[in-house]
Amino acid sequence: MTQPTQPLPQQPQTPIPASVRGAYDLSQAQAAAPSPEPAAEPSWRFDVETPEDFQKYVQLSQQGAVIFALWAEHSPASKETLEILERTINTAGGNLLLAAVDIVKLPEIGQAFQIQGVPAAIAVIAGQPAPMFNSQVGEEQILQLLQQVLQLSAQHQLPGGFEPHGGEAEKPLPPLHQKAVDAIDAGDFAGARDAYTQALNENPGDRDAKIGLAQVGLLERVGDLSLADARAAAAANPTDVQAAFNVADLDVTGGHVEDAFNRLITLFKAVDAEQKNTVRERLLELFDVVGSDDPRVKKARADLMMAIF
Repeated sequence: MTQPTQPLPQQPQTPIPASVRGAYDLSQAQAAAPSPEPAAEPSWRFDVETPEDFQKYVQLSQQGAVIFALWAEHSPASKETLEILERTINTAGGNLLLAAVDIVKLPEIGQAFQIQGVPAAIAVIAGQPAPMFNSQVGEEQILQLLQQVLQLSAQHQLPGGFEPHGGEAEKPLPPLHQKAVDAIDAGDFAGARDAYTQALNENPGDRDAKIGLAQVGLLERVGDLSLADARAAAAANPTDVQAAFNVADLDVTGGHVEDAFNRLITLFKAVDAEQKNTVRERLLELFDVVGSDDPRVKKARADLMMAIF
């Protein structure tokens, strides 16, 4: 990631109106659409991988409504909501475009939209954000909201006509990586850890397996944590290493990456030599989760080096 995401222009967020005339009828299109064949049907879902992608899709909202769906791997509800959005938007024939954002990888986009958690969706229409929802909603409600988005697009006289994916087959994952991904999808974190560990044993230089192992570890650790309880415990004892680890893990999964890094670097400075090594190892693991090219990781690495020396 080469630069931070630029926020949307400061404009009032436009609530989606209850009714606007002259729009494409999504409900009829959905009823008429044949049962989807995932391997063959075109898709108007695009994953936002970089801040530049974000800016590109915001610009595309001058052509038609772009639905930014915020999700995270640790949130089954957000993954289910994303699937419903994709399935429904694909029936709109290019009148809508879905931009999927993993807020663990790109938390600044959630901040730009002032979203605190997932699932969430924001329509951007002619450069203006129109909040849709910030909690799990049903398929019928999603259909109604998207119909309203189309009505608002018609009011702005946007032409639509987005092109779907070209249909090129994705490069398959190595077998052990695919096994790990399937295990994560099934909630089997132990199985995913074993698969990534085996991949590393066979190829110690497998960077993706190392990152995957760190991500699985994070998902395992936050599974039973309460954010309120974790923050209270850390506030009661600022040098409690485990309490600080819990809050930092939750902050990373919630997109507050800088807060997590700053907390652990402050802790590193305060604890004894043996605990310093433990804190440093956890920081390095979280660096892997976020990504070595992320500017927040680069800054935190520099701050850690300064704290060491």
